[in-house]
Amino acid sequence: MFSIAISVALLLGVEYIRKEAKSSFLSTISGTDLVVGARSGPVQLLLYSVFRIGNATNNISWQSYQEIANKPLVEWTIPISLGDSHKDYRVLGTNQDYFRYYRHGDKRLLEFAAGKPFAGVFDAVLGAEVARKLGYQLHDNIVIAHGAAATSFTLHDDKPFQVVGILKPTGTPIDRTVHVSLEGIEAIHIDWVGGAKVPGYQISAETALQKNLQPKVITAFMVGLKNRAAAFRVQREINDYKREPLLATVPGVALAELWQAIGMFENVLRIITGFVVIAGLLGMLTTLLSTLNERRREMAILRAVGAHPRQVFLLFVLEAGVLAVFGGLLGAALVWVGVLVARPWVMAEYGFYLSTWLPTWHEGLLLAVVALLALLFSLIPGAIAYRRSLQDGLTVRV
Repeated sequence: MFSIAISVALLLGVEYIRKEAKSSFLSTISGTDLVVGARSGPVQLLLYSVFRIGNATNNISWQSYQEIANKPLVEWTIPISLGDSHKDYRVLGTNQDYFRYYRHGDKRLLEFAAGKPFAGVFDAVLGAEVARKLGYQLHDNIVIAHGAAATSFTLHDDKPFQVVGILKPTGTPIDRTVHVSLEGIEAIHIDWVGGAKVPGYQISAETALQKNLQPKVITAFMVGLKNRAAAFRVQREINDYKREPLLATVPGVALAELWQAIGMFENVLRIITGFVVIAGLLGMLTTLLSTLNERRREMAILRAVGAHPRQVFLLFVLEAGVLAVFGGLLGAALVWVGVLVARPWVMAEYGFYLSTWLPTWHEGLLLAVVALLALLFSLIPGAIAYRRSLQDGLTVRV
């Protein structure tokens, strides 16, 4: 029964984690009506703008961004500038609207574990994982590297940033991101041309502060509309934008498309847990078969008091059914307790909110399948017991 309980707990646990992972994935960004970037594909746009994976095919001019941001139907925008990194973590340039409007999960705003949003040009706000893995505290200095490669030998070490804020865990790519201002991105590249530092020319951090640091280009931007019903209208206007080729995508649609692309792993998990359940049922079958010889005298006595061989057969089936049902219930209880215990820790460490596990009709169907398989497996020892009860009579042949 315990073996079946462990198997069922794994089956239900994996199914629960699969659903929670999908829910968390689809809510990586919420409350945003459109994501706009250079024309490529919806999935690629989402990968680099939201998940910080890969790079944009092109940038967006600041003039185009402002023209779209000033449209009557647009309520807010969040500009994003990517391209640099810090110790294999992506650096994101943005403005104060990022902390004011960006939402994740169930439309939750970003919260600070320590500090505050950046205010100065060389201020930085760290995601929870960046601060934890690299051991940063408030007022520490960090140096940004040019490019997004895992190892970079080109550092902007003449213009270090100071950590002024650390975000709480969100369970999203935000945890693995270093956030700086758009002006900070411009400042560290002010003595660069064409992606390379100008030889023999260097502008100090103090001098850079005196320069015009308004960005000329950005990587992408997020859009919130005054009326969500107008999302497809604004999307069409942006896709038909004449000044430069742009692409606007609805995050929810692109996320669903991306999940379908990686959904094959769901089936792999289900197959693996299916084999685990079969292994647990085989353990039950082995136990029943190993006790058959010890029960031959018991079956002979049952026959002597008038039990029919069919009744002996049904006793084995009933025993397997009872083991499967109670094992399934114990497994479900283990999942419920496990989720209840893990919720506070997972939320504190990873910002991943686990909803309370309650069995649905789908989980009930899985438990019914396990019980049915147990009954099918029990036919083997039941058939052997049926045949032996006819052969032995009252004299047990050992």
